[in-house]
Amino acid sequence: MRMKIRELVEGMRNVNVEGTVTGVEDPREVKTKFGKTFVMNATLEDDSGKITITFWGDDALKIKEGMKIKIENGYIRVWNGVSQLSVGKFGKLTILSKQEE
Repeated sequence: MRMKIRELVEGMRNVNVEGTVTGVEDPREVKTKFGKTFVMNATLEDDSGKITITFWGDDALKIKEGMKIKIENGYIRVWNGVSQLSVGKFGKLTILSKQEE
């Protein structure tokens, strides 16, 4: 079942949401216990609100402002006092449309 961003709260799992990427940070390389990878934060927006979304690995290099995306089986956590949506290991990112012209 697809949710609205305004319905998302800390600790939620199995989050399914669609929206438009309205802002992106530059991807940055980080070291983890599994090696080096990329991480990038973006803003995801729908008609009910917006949320920060964190992308890891190859996903961090694919996302561009203006894309419409769908997240399946994501989760919500709080990092530095801000709720964030994460795709996680078991979630799925689908790009529904490329940047709007």
